[in-house]
Amino acid sequence: MRTFFLLLKIIFATVLIAAAWMIRTPSTVELRPWLLLVVIAAALVVMAASLRWRRWARGAFSQRAELAPFLLAALALIVAVTMEGQFQLARRSVLAAEPAALERLGRHIVVGYSDPATVRELVERRAIAGVFLTQRNAANRDAASIAREIGKLQSIRSRQGLPPLWIATDQEGGVVSRLSPPLVRQPPLATLVREWTSAAPRNPDALRSAVAAYAAEQARGLAALGVNLNFAPVVDLNFNVRNPNDSFTHIAERAIAADAGTVSDVAGWYCEGLMAHGVRCTLKHFPGLGRVFDDTHRRDATLNASPQELANADWIPFRRLLGHADSFVMVGHVRLKTLDATQPASTSASIVNGLLRGEWGYSGIVITDDLCMGAIDSSLGGIAGASKRALNAGVDLLLLSWDGDQIYPVLASLLPATDLEKDWLQQSDRRLHTAQAKLIGK
Repeated sequence: MRTFFLLLKIIFATVLIAAAWMIRTPSTVELRPWLLLVVIAAALVVMAASLRWRRWARGAFSQRAELAPFLLAALALIVAVTMEGQFQLARRSVLAAEPAALERLGRHIVVGYSDPATVRELVERRAIAGVFLTQRNAANRDAASIAREIGKLQSIRSRQGLPPLWIATDQEGGVVSRLSPPLVRQPPLATLVREWTSAAPRNPDALRSAVAAYAAEQARGLAALGVNLNFAPVVDLNFNVRNPNDSFTHIAERAIAADAGTVSDVAGWYCEGLMAHGVRCTLKHFPGLGRVFDDTHRRDATLNASPQELANADWIPFRRLLGHADSFVMVGHVRLKTLDATQPASTSASIVNGLLRGEWGYSGIVITDDLCMGAIDSSLGGIAGASKRALNAGVDLLLLSWDGDQIYPVLASLLPATDLEKDWLQQSDRRLHTAQAKLIGK
C-alpha cells in the first residue's frame, strides 16, 4: 500500500510539472485564473505529505524513495513561479516602455481580451492596433453595452490623435458566428448557394441579390457594435475533406462552394455588401485550407499540392478578389512545402513577400491567422519568434485573438529586437496608413 501511494504521488507531481509549464500557454487560457493557485497549493500538499511519510518510512531505501515526489513537487512549484514571473516581468517591461516605441510596434498587433480594463490600458499605452471581439465579449450582453465599450476605446484613440482601432470579429455565418447573440445568427453563405443551385429555373441575378441582402443585414449589425473588420469570407474551396479529429477548422462546413468561380462571385458580392456599411472583409485562409487534413489549431499541417494545381483552382478566388472592396488577406499556418518547407505560410517570406506581394503585386493588408494556435505555439521560438518572422516576411498585422495576454511576451521580444527588417516595417506602415485613412474617409 505504501508503494502504491508513493507511485501515486510521483505521477501526480509529474502532472503538476506539466501543468506548471503550461500556465502561460494559450492552451490553458480558460483555466488560467485559478490554475496557478491550484498548482502551487497542490505542490505544497505533495511536498508536505512526502515529508510526513518519510518520517514514518522504515529503512533508508524507503526514506530516500519519499524524496522523489517531494523533489518533483518542488520542481513543479519552481516551474510555476518561474513561468508566472517571466510573464509578469514581460508585462512590466512593456507597460514601462516609451509610448512612441510601443506605438511603432503596437500598430501591427490586434488582440483578443476578456478584461476591458486590461485592453483599455493597452490602448492608453498605444500598444495595439485593434481588438478582436468574440463570444466571451458578448455573452449575456446586449448590443448597446458592447457598442459603448468599443466607443470608449475609440474615444481614447481620438484623444491621442491616432487612427481608429481595428475592431475585428469572426462573423462568417453558420458555425462561426462569434457575436451571435446579440447579433442574429445567419446561415453560412453556402446555404444561399445550395438554394440557388437547386432552384428551377435558375435566375442569374437571384444569388447576387440574396448575397447582397445577407451581407447588408450582417454589416448593419456589425457596424452598430463598432466592428469595422470582419474575418470573412472563407474563400477556401470545398474539397469535402473531413478529419474526425478536427476540433475547430471544419472547412467543409464553412466553405462557400467547390467551384472557384462561384466562390469568387459570392465572396466578391459579400465584400461589397460589407464595405457599403464601412466594414472591411478578409479573404481567408491563404494559401488555402480546403485540401488540408490536419487542424492547425492543434498541430502542424501541410498543404500537399503544387503551385500549378493551386493556381488552377484554390488560388483563383484570391487572385480575383485581392484588394476588392479594400479586402484584407488572412494567411494561415499551413506549410506549403513546394514554396517553403520550413515555415508556416504566415511566417514565410517566400509566400508573403515572394508570392503575394512580389508575383501577384498585392499592396493591401495581410494579417496572420491567430498566432495562439498549436501550429505556431509549438514551433521554434514560439509565438514571440513567429511574430518577428511574420513581420519580416511582409505581414502587416499580427493576430493574438485566443490569448490576448501573449501580447506582453511578444512586445517584450520585439521592442529590443535588432533583426526586424526596417524596410519591410516602413512599407507595412505605409500600407496601414493608407488603409486607416480610408477607414476615416480621408
